[in-house]
Amino acid sequence: MSKLQKILVRARRQVFSEMVGNNPSIFQGEGYDFIELREYMPGDDIRRIDWNITAKMQKPFIKIFREERELSVVIVSVLNGSVHFGSKKFKQESIAEVVALLGYSTLKNGDLLSSYIFTDEMISHSKPSKKLHLVQKSVEEVLNFDALNQKVDFKVIADTLFKRLKRKSLILIVGDYFEIPDFKLLAKKHEVVAVIVRDRLEENPPEMGFASLVDPESGAVLEGDFNASSVRAYSKKVALHDHNLFERLRKDDIRFTKVYTDSIASVELRRLFGGI
Repeated sequence: MSKLQKILVRARRQVFSEMVGNNPSIFQGEGYDFIELREYMPGDDIRRIDWNITAKMQKPFIKIFREERELSVVIVSVLNGSVHFGSKKFKQESIAEVVALLGYSTLKNGDLLSSYIFTDEMISHSKPSKKLHLVQKSVEEVLNFDALNQKVDFKVIADTLFKRLKRKSLILIVGDYFEIPDFKLLAKKHEVVAVIVRDRLEENPPEMGFASLVDPESGAVLEGDFNASSVRAYSKKVALHDHNLFERLRKDDIRFTKVYTDSIASVELRRLFGGI
């Protein structure tokens, strides 16, 4: 099978087959909440009559429900140059896997799905849909996108989504987050969730000695001696960045999780949404 087919088949199996019983869906859909009983009035839907209470009270009572609207779920893939990296597989492939899992979970719950791809501009977007084909289309676009030499601009992402999304939505923004976003305003209008995709090697690289590295965003070549001291300093810098990133997300009331390229994405996502 192709890489696309493998991702889709594995995600569908995890969402529609394995996530049953004690393995609930990644996030819970919304339906109808029972509020109270009241006496039947002319014009009420007779299908809502509670016959047990009616028999006891000797007059008809109906159940009152609060209808909760279906979720509008928006999946945003951030595909700057740095996602073209991975020790086992590229982060770009892991992002595609996350998109597949979130997409199928959305449709399983009967919710509306739409997807976007961003760099420092909006690359593509889809209209809200409940069709399974949208998941395949979204995953395929992520896999086929040439991320090399692409930059990210989180302000463009936040401003664009704020203007385009009129209905309150659950926005899942998937990327490697080596820049710290400002989603404060967006999170006041919508529920925003950050899925941070990383490779362990980029957080704790090995000693490489003298080497030449290419920046996948700018194409610039960096040469140097990547010895124990420099590698240790780099790891501390990444750890400090992530500390500041997490603090910012918490301050803006944004839930987040980190998915590594060698981890099981469905497990991390279920933990994030309280499925376990």
